[in-house]
Amino acid sequence: MNAVDFLGKIIDVVVDRPLGSKHPEYGGIYPLNYGYVPNTISGDGEELDCYVLGVDTALNEFSGKCIAIIHRLNDDDDKLIVIPKEMNNEDFDNEKICQQTHFQEQWFKSEIIR
Repeated sequence: MNAVDFLGKIIDVVVDRPLGSKHPEYGGIYPLNYGYVPNTISGDGEELDCYVLGVDTALNEFSGKCIAIIHRLNDDDDKLIVIPKEMNNEDFDNEKICQQTHFQEQWFKSEIIR
């Protein structure tokens, strides 16, 4: 499945880097929940990664709707943007998505696909 196939769908996310956790290799602290969609393969050969926005507590798993994709232009590793089902897509414009994911996406050239 391609990342764009997830747009608008409810997906289950395994959160392997919860809000407040430390990156295992680089040491940065995650300001949001970050995880992956189980049993998927992304362009980098790993499971498809997800940023969970709109939740301010650390999670182990999450079910929400995919409202956008961060498509990296200089890396083969797209990221899904997933929010709580009851939230409105309009609450997360491209600028807000960029602000909340900047801690990690600042190192990559990307575009947001909706």
